[in-house]
Amino acid sequence: MADFDVVGVGLNATDTVLMVPGFPAYGGKAPFTREFYSVGGQVATAVVTCAQLGLRAKYIGAVGDDERGRLQMDSLRASGIDVEHVQQRANCPNQSAYIVVDESTGERTIFWNRPECLTISPEQITSDQIACARLLHIDGHDTPAVEHAARIARGENIPVTVDVDTIYAGFDRVLPLVDYLIASAEFPARWTGIDDPCTALVAIQRASGMRVAAMTLGAHGALAYAEGRFHYSPAFVVNCIDTTGAGDVFHGAFCYAVLKQMPIADALEFSNAMAALNCTAAGARGHIASEVEAHRFLRSGVTRRGQPEIAFRVRRDQAQAG
Repeated sequence: MADFDVVGVGLNATDTVLMVPGFPAYGGKAPFTREFYSVGGQVATAVVTCAQLGLRAKYIGAVGDDERGRLQMDSLRASGIDVEHVQQRANCPNQSAYIVVDESTGERTIFWNRPECLTISPEQITSDQIACARLLHIDGHDTPAVEHAARIARGENIPVTVDVDTIYAGFDRVLPLVDYLIASAEFPARWTGIDDPCTALVAIQRASGMRVAAMTLGAHGALAYAEGRFHYSPAFVVNCIDTTGAGDVFHGAFCYAVLKQMPIADALEFSNAMAALNCTAAGARGHIASEVEAHRFLRSGVTRRGQPEIAFRVRRDQAQAG
């Protein structure tokens, strides 16, 4: 039996959040109503989500030795995450961001910085750190390191999920090692040069041989191509306080769904629900729900918001497939 259900290799961050009534015109001024620290980061938040859902989770990443780094480590430990192989870097500030959240919509604008002293190299990740888990979750940063981790996982028949939002040098060596791609809305078009999201996902899946090629669509849900057909899950409409971290929580929930062997349609619904619930509170980990709460939410009949053209395309595809 594996020691952990999921191990994550990738980013963490500690942010300063400013809540504002609305964004001013360019060059203008606006008051803020609240300021606070918020721990987050793509992989770190996904792993915390896994732990909240009851999985045994391990995080591998680099953390600075400043106050922001200490806050991140305290949060990971409090969430029950194994941090034995977190690399704490001396005289190095943690990755940080300044996030301005529009209280009228919950949408945010991010200004971030990651010092070079936080870079993880492949030789700092050993086989035993990856082979101890049932699933590996990575992002695209520190590409040589996540490629190395994914190769270890592939050699151990451990499924690999990836969260990627932009083009990274060398990422073409990572994609063939991925089983489940959940990209940002922009990535498929940037990677393939194909504007149509459905066609782009098919191209990625066929080129890499991965099981699932999917993308999150922000306020419009998520789209996936798997087993020769499309699956679309419109977003849930909630009282949105802050969208920060919603995608990261989605990824953590999807990792949980993979390990629970949920059908892809159910996995998208569950992950969408978890992401929506996180948007109902401020901060990247503002409200990571339990499995019970997420399923209760799914049964509540909440209003959905989707992209009609994508929904039509998926229905047509499913009808043609019989």
